[in-house]
Amino acid sequence: MNRICAALDVPDPAAARSLAAKLVGHVGVLKIGLELFVAHGRAAVEAVRDFRLPIFLDLKLHDIPQTVEAAARAAAGLGASFITAHASGGTAMISAARSALPRETKLLAVTLLTSLGDDDIAAMGFPADAVLRLARLALEAGAEGIVCSPHEVGLLRRELGAGPLLVVPGIRLAGMAKGDQRRTGTPREAIRAGADILVVGRPLRDAPDPAAAADAIVREMETG
Repeated sequence: MNRICAALDVPDPAAARSLAAKLVGHVGVLKIGLELFVAHGRAAVEAVRDFRLPIFLDLKLHDIPQTVEAAARAAAGLGASFITAHASGGTAMISAARSALPRETKLLAVTLLTSLGDDDIAAMGFPADAVLRLARLALEAGAEGIVCSPHEVGLLRRELGAGPLLVVPGIRLAGMAKGDQRRTGTPREAIRAGADILVVGRPLRDAPDPAAAADAIVREMETG
């Protein structure tokens, strides 16, 4: 399986379909994020469904358990293969989300956003090992995978073993601007550290040739 998940961070379903059409055959998963989904809902999913790639509905659910359970059930009804929830919502919330999903839909627990630097994390009162703690909590509550930055993926793979799916955003090619992302890494670094799926947004969306950009990332991953 191609391990690139393309983040369709575009303003409307037509743009999502256009970008996805350029990437079919070059990526393995299509991700619909919060902005596109809030603006267009089911239409965002329907726009890319017939490409027959797994759909990653990245809503980062975070609320009381009953609310998250209902939201997860509704999201799964759209045919998503992957759904995210914040690990910091706690054991009961993660468990409730997992209980609402069919077996074939994977629940991914988000640890700490890649836009947070070490200083932000410290200011929020999280301990240095917060990502590992959150990952363990989420897995014990039933999540199948963890979303973490390139900075933590090696630690999680060593501590958690081969079982959990490790999904890594914040991917940038060497020399590329980070934008609002602070804990970033290259495709080679993430794969060498133990990542299973790389979430790639702007390096594909903003490329003159998104398919060629995806192929370049695959080549770098293979060297990892």
